[in-house]
Amino acid sequence: MKIFPVMMVLILLYSVPAACTQTVGKVPQAQEDIFLPDGDGVRVEVWIKDLDIPWSLLFLPGGRALVTERKGVIRLIKDGKLQSRPYAVLDAAHIGEGGLMGLTAGSGSGSKPYLYAMHTYQKDGMLYNRVIRLKDNGDTGSFDKVIIDSIPGGSNHNGGRISFGRDNMLYITTGEIFRSGLAQDLSSLGGKILRLDPEGGIPPDNPFKGSPIYSYGHRNPQGLGWQPLTGRLFASEHGPSGEFGHFANDEINGIVRGGNYGWPMVIGAPGLMQYIDPLVVWKNTTPPSGITFYSGDLLKHLKGDLFVATLRSQALIRIRLEKDQGKVTRIERWFSTDGAAGKYGRLRDVVEGPDGALYFLSNNRDGRGSPKPGDDKIYRIVPK
Repeated sequence: MKIFPVMMVLILLYSVPAACTQTVGKVPQAQEDIFLPDGDGVRVEVWIKDLDIPWSLLFLPGGRALVTERKGVIRLIKDGKLQSRPYAVLDAAHIGEGGLMGLTAGSGSGSKPYLYAMHTYQKDGMLYNRVIRLKDNGDTGSFDKVIIDSIPGGSNHNGGRISFGRDNMLYITTGEIFRSGLAQDLSSLGGKILRLDPEGGIPPDNPFKGSPIYSYGHRNPQGLGWQPLTGRLFASEHGPSGEFGHFANDEINGIVRGGNYGWPMVIGAPGLMQYIDPLVVWKNTTPPSGITFYSGDLLKHLKGDLFVATLRSQALIRIRLEKDQGKVTRIERWFSTDGAAGKYGRLRDVVEGPDGALYFLSNNRDGRGSPKPGDDKIYRIVPK
């Protein structure tokens, strides 16, 4: 979505918190990115095509998968075939980056199968985000309840990723909708990672009593993933796109309970005690979206590695970490040669399938890409 210069100036002026003095830090990782245009010992095949701005992919039992489309449709895939009848249609406000975004599954109460979806909606001329719960009926889903409502919404920076952790709690990423001061405001749900129980209740062990906020100081976090060996939570985050005269500085963060990740007070990794530095910072514009740790056996040489779908840089990034901690040992940019143009275009999500393959979504129809025949697509990564 294009924003005219005058509008951008007004947004940026409104977003600057009082007495904001920014500190710009270094790149924390010692490794330079390595470009691997064909990946590492893998082959890529088209799994599903003709999607309309897909955002989140979820595999379900019985050979089913669901994919959200930002205009408000959840599509059903059965035995590798896209079904013409929608699984569900939500009243999503597809304005700019807003719309239907994250999707995840949880058990909820008892044995009922539930799905959770995050979407933007409009009320009285204002945009908001909420997470709702759907009942899984097999080939369709039906509305069950609202889990959390009135999350700040906008045409930009809605966050949108949702996922259940090992603790059976629901984690939700929210953006600061280009009002950067919200990220440091603990009375606002914008610019945060939230944590709720499956019914929408606030867990008693959350860091701020009576609040769903788990971590704060985020600009636009769009990916959540848990390291298999340690159970540690990681998140991807978009860096500035002109605010305060800064660009890029996209991040991968290790998330800790109650942590302040610094936006808009700090950019990069300045090493200030009151803020938590990122594990990875890219000084060239990357915008990372969905992330996942690979844990399967089909692609054994990738086991334990973090994969990151990226937008403008059009690469699937592989990050290798020390097994029992967060130290980065190698960063690879797959399917790209120059950091700006990749073989498959803009990438929104990456997920491990029940077959052990890796699946990733293109996002070339989002208004910022160059659609190719059959776009958008879901691709499948298998051994070469």
